[in-house]
Amino acid sequence: MSIRTALFLVLASSAPGGLAAQVPDSTRSQRPDSVQRREQQLGRVTVSATRSQRRIEDDPVRVEALDAEEVVEKLLMTPGDITMMLNETSGLRVQVTSPSLGGASVRIQGLRGRYTQMLSDGLPLYGGQTGGLGLLQIPPMDLGGVEVIKGVASALYGGSALGGVVNLLSRRPTEEPVREVLLNGTSLGGTDGVLFLGQSRGQWGYTLLAGTHTQAQHDRDADDWTDVPGYARGVVRPRVFWTRGDGTSAMFTAGTTVESRNGGTMPGGLAPDGRPFAERLRTRRFDAGGTVRSLVGSSGLVNLRASYSAQRHRHWFGDVRERDAHETWFGEGGWTASRGAQTWVLGAAILRESYHARDVDGFDYTFTTPGIFAQLTADAGERVAVTTSVRSDWHSDYGTFVSPRLSALVRLGDPWTLRASVGSGFFGPTPFTEETEVVGLSAMVRPSGLRAERAAGGSVDLGGQVGSVELNLTGFASVIRDPIAVRDAFTGVPRVAMVNASAPTRTAGGELLARWHAAPLRLTFTYTHVRSSEVEVESGVRQAAPLVPRHQAGLVASYEAEGVLRAGLELYYTGRQWLDEDGSRDRSAPYLYIGALVERAFGPVRLFVNAENLLDVRQTDWDPLVRPFRGEGGRWTNDVWAPLDGLVLNAGVRWSLVPD
Repeated sequence: MSIRTALFLVLASSAPGGLAAQVPDSTRSQRPDSVQRREQQLGRVTVSATRSQRRIEDDPVRVEALDAEEVVEKLLMTPGDITMMLNETSGLRVQVTSPSLGGASVRIQGLRGRYTQMLSDGLPLYGGQTGGLGLLQIPPMDLGGVEVIKGVASALYGGSALGGVVNLLSRRPTEEPVREVLLNGTSLGGTDGVLFLGQSRGQWGYTLLAGTHTQAQHDRDADDWTDVPGYARGVVRPRVFWTRGDGTSAMFTAGTTVESRNGGTMPGGLAPDGRPFAERLRTRRFDAGGTVRSLVGSSGLVNLRASYSAQRHRHWFGDVRERDAHETWFGEGGWTASRGAQTWVLGAAILRESYHARDVDGFDYTFTTPGIFAQLTADAGERVAVTTSVRSDWHSDYGTFVSPRLSALVRLGDPWTLRASVGSGFFGPTPFTEETEVVGLSAMVRPSGLRAERAAGGSVDLGGQVGSVELNLTGFASVIRDPIAVRDAFTGVPRVAMVNASAPTRTAGGELLARWHAAPLRLTFTYTHVRSSEVEVESGVRQAAPLVPRHQAGLVASYEAEGVLRAGLELYYTGRQWLDEDGSRDRSAPYLYIGALVERAFGPVRLFVNAENLLDVRQTDWDPLVRPFRGEGGRWTNDVWAPLDGLVLNAGVRWSLVPD
């Protein structure tokens, strides 16, 4: 089938984030009774990350959604960032990529974090390829929910979504004014102060987030090396909303983040070679973006969205300074229409990324990637729905890529629903990987002759509601060809080189999710099994991919008396992980992580106390974090596979400034 034929058969939308057409009411009335009952229990959740704007029960693409209540729970645990919220989502793992500074990335179903596309209301406000510190600079207080698509999603969002998509949904203003203040302090000297304002009047509405976050630098195992990086950060983000009665609406936002972060050797401390090795990072980031939609005729909808982000860094690796500037421009336009049981959408997009290194030669780049994409979601009778998608991208350095995806939903009979998806995609390499984030560009050989990474993957999901228990069982697999790997450059000094591995990375596994809810109690059990292997570039031997636990499980119990009391207990098990950059062992030890939370309301004031890592699990209880000699690329630290901070207590207050 030609590309032209494929584009004729499947049409795409533009703006996720609540801007696409709705599925006709006639299709909703045909759903089995069990599906309609479950929809009522879920509060009629509509997903936006798939572009179809269908109810979560009706969309052929499997989407996991965190609602506002779940966001609030994680907000009380870590008010300054979203790492806890994502790390405790089934199939996601927040992996520390920079032990000295605490940088992290999100792995979806075992795939490396660079393949995960982070969006805010469908906009790449954090850059086309979110840096390792991006997760630590996103406060959750202005989030209204999170949507996660797991697996290859390049047909929806281009090359940056090779492993999946995490779409952060902002809180929307209401006619009732919102004035909230959150103050938090931790047992390790961390503080958070956050202000959130919001209200809508007539056609206009606004929200404003402003926060300041600090953390004292800590050495938990008395080895002169930082286990808890110190930082001081300020964040401001206003949003403006406009809605007209004829269905035309718009949203505009701008944000800025300023942060200073310190790690490496403690003040006055020395590395094993007898010299200090302090790491410091100064970040300045600004972004702006907006979305607009307008109805055309009786069944058409035009969507426009655009964003710009700029980041400036000053990074010191001991005595080595690296300064850089990274800019991302994004624009997209599309048309959406519904006819009968079909939703047709067609769009075009362009992404431009530029990077300039001021102190290291040979790493500057400018990538321009225009693309067109298409999608059709249709019901084939009462029990079957299909989504077909295709996208073509023209990457300025790596060439042309066509990324198709096919998803199907089959209602097997009360109460079971089967979903299946297959797709392919690509990723255009940059100098930034999990490994190079540790050592910096000064320790790298200039990359050349690299090929784009290509992936194909699929998943099968079986879900249903049995009484008050929701069950989901998922199987998934993916193959990444020409994966980027890092090896010793053999230059006589500690330097590394990026190369394409000679054999693909293979990943397969499964997930189990079980939820039981009988107000005011709720229990959630999750289990994830992942087998991932890759070829070691120097020996050519296939081995288990590092830092991918084969077994992960979680049990969460919560109690909520609405408006009065909230309490929760969490237990998470992490199994053994194969290790690559570790001078002490080749496999990690399994560990158990326990947390507890209590929040009590006294009128407009809510007091909360939270405890993380009650068993005081620390990686340094098994082996030292710091190597006796420098490793690959000159790195001083081993990989991080368990917590470094140990037991942490935090307590605070949420205060509504609006009288009842």
